Amino acid sequence: MRIFLIVIDSFGVGCSPDADKYGDEGSNTLRSLRRSEKLYIPNMERMGLYNIDGVERGLIKTPSGAYGRLQEKSQGKDTTTGHWEIAGVETETPLPLYPHGFPREIIEKFERETGRKVICNKPYSGTDVIRDYGEQHMKTGALIVYTSADSVFQIAAHEDIVPVEELYRYCRTARNILTGKDGVGRVIARPFTGDVRNGFVRTSRRHDFSLEPPGETMLDILQKHGASVVGIGKIYDIFAGRGLDKKYTSPTCSNDDGMEKTSALLRENFEGLVFVNLVETDMVYGHRRDADGYAGAVSRIDQWLTDFMAGMEKDDILMITGDHGCDPGFTKTTDHTREYIPLLIWGSGIKPGVNIGTRNTFADIGATIVDLLGAEPGKNGKSFKKDILI
Repeated sequence: MRIFLIVIDSFGVGCSPDADKYGDEGSNTLRSLRRSEKLYIPNMERMGLYNIDGVERGLIKTPSGAYGRLQEKSQGKDTTTGHWEIAGVETETPLPLYPHGFPREIIEKFERETGRKVICNKPYSGTDVIRDYGEQHMKTGALIVYTSADSVFQIAAHEDIVPVEELYRYCRTARNILTGKDGVGRVIARPFTGDVRNGFVRTSRRHDFSLEPPGETMLDILQKHGASVVGIGKIYDIFAGRGLDKKYTSPTCSNDDGMEKTSALLRENFEGLVFVNLVETDMVYGHRRDADGYAGAVSRIDQWLTDFMAGMEKDDILMITGDHGCDPGFTKTTDHTREYIPLLIWGSGIKPGVNIGTRNTFADIGATIVDLLGAEPGKNGKSFKKDILI
């Protein structure tokens, strides 16, 4: 059996009951997308996306797949905690945030160990920060360090001033500094190019340096069980490379690249899990509150699904989900939104039209995948294998 788990980054389907704790009451990523004329997702609609609890309008009488929604149990609403919980690790203590920038002692230690000064050191939009600090960086060589509403330490540098591999080395330095109570979820390299006259542009050579998950994940369990575990896109970074087969695991430079690499795996002979993250919905469109762009990106994924699903083998299973929300119609903030995530499950061995309901943890996904592949699930999550198999 091969399971293809595809995370459409930030694909939420309505605010969680605890959204008020995060200032996200009323957020609903899918609802905002449905207001766009660019949204055309017949495959996901047929699988049962609009039949999910709480999703307004558009019911399919007999969906072709099983479907449901899941509420996050972890504290937070970011990529790291979302993916970790999908894989069975629930984060009880929130990862540290720095709404006023990083403490002076952290910045001074980073400056000493890198030999470069730091500028900015405050929460900032990634595109705005290079616009506002790019010229100063190019004149001085100082590193642009900034954060966001997520647990991240981001370092932006022009590729002509700081070569990408050198920027990665600085990120590893920061990763070694940021531990314990200051253990942010991700240190992120944000290389950019361009100039003052024509504007600065981020490149595709972003790289995330994540904490290792603090517990056993489905990736660890499956690898011990002897199953193949492949990561496409940010998965390697999110799990710090742990529990993944190196042979097929690959970073990506775009959604199209990720989908192409996932399709190529249909031709490979293995049993196990392909774990895919398609990030452009969040990184390029969600945070910029570009509903049409987001809707177009989801539509492109749905279009790709047509041939992908046709190429799946008899025992293959496709799962499509999200990791948090990033409502492009939400005006209170440009950050992630605390939302339910959808789950669509499709394959020749999956019962059509099964509503698995509203689940109280993302970890049910990991528990079910481990169960489907014949391994013993971890401590978190409840398998719904028996509900969905024919």
